[in-house]
Amino acid sequence: MIIGIHALVYSKQADAVRAFLRDVLALPAVDAGGGWPIYALPPAEIAVHPSEAPDKHELYLMCDDLDSTIEMLVAKGVSISSPIKEERWGRVTSIKIADGSSLGIYQPKHPTAFHLSAGTAK
Repeated sequence: MIIGIHALVYSKQADAVRAFLRDVLALPAVDAGGGWPIYALPPAEIAVHPSEAPDKHELYLMCDDLDSTIEMLVAKGVSISSPIKEERWGRVTSIKIADGSSLGIYQPKHPTAFHLSAGTAK
């Protein structure tokens, strides 16, 4: 039975990204052993999009109010790496994380699957 998603972020500046997750996004963590933090995430969902391009995977943070979330992140020193775009499926932008890479963030306009438990969707 699937019980969750374990997402990985690879970075040459892993300690800085871990500090960003802990201090800026305020994600709680457990020690997986040897001081290796694993951060808790809010509910997640996964979608599969058709593509003719080489396979790739993306990671987006989701929020319920993009403007206030961006305002809070900017107040914590986070840079926005792209203008907010209005898409059919949501309002989207990206933020710079501690290693200089970008992470997508969006406010969905579509229904979310958060209320469904794995294996119970009909």
